[in-house]
Amino acid sequence: MAIPPITAYPLPDAEQLPANRVSWTVDPARAVLLVHDLQHHFLASFPAGEEPLAGMLCNTARLLKEARRLGVPVVYSAQRGGQTPEERGLQLDFWGPGVADDPAALSVPDAVAAEPGDTELTKWKYSAFARTELAELLRGWGRDQLVIVGVYAHIGVMMTACDAWMRDIQAFVVADAVADFTREEHDMALRWSAGRCAVVTTTDLVLEQL
Repeated sequence: MAIPPITAYPLPDAEQLPANRVSWTVDPARAVLLVHDLQHHFLASFPAGEEPLAGMLCNTARLLKEARRLGVPVVYSAQRGGQTPEERGLQLDFWGPGVADDPAALSVPDAVAAEPGDTELTKWKYSAFARTELAELLRGWGRDQLVIVGVYAHIGVMMTACDAWMRDIQAFVVADAVADFTREEHDMALRWSAGRCAVVTTTDLVLEQL
């Protein structure tokens, strides 16, 4: 039930991305940047200083810098430590008790950590919309696009993108700013998202569009 150890693998480049079914583009007046689950607890299984972790964090930092410069809202999803069995729900059956009540495990790497003006949400399920105020925040800001970075591509990232689609929010999965257990699962998440609910894109392309 624990997070498996992850072997280093290269991030996909633009030529390796699946074909998108839609042609949405990121609009800085409509977009919100979601930093999904980038807590040390979830990153500890990746080889430090290697791909995909190093590139994912670098690309996330680039997107954060530009979003903040342009006034694009930045939202962080993060799990709370020491959850009760009732709070964990069925996640307890699949993944065990979750994050310990440990500040080091719960924290986000400094290079991609939240800054004043960013919004931090407590996340409970795979989707960042479940039992959070994310949908209400987007409506309040008058925004209907969600650019998603973080981990894990085939779990929370993909489920959040699908949940956005079901709420008529355009989702963008940044292929080289997400990471996963394996390259195979990473690629599967990109293929499914591109074909069912989102635009799969790259950091460079999002920065151009912003």
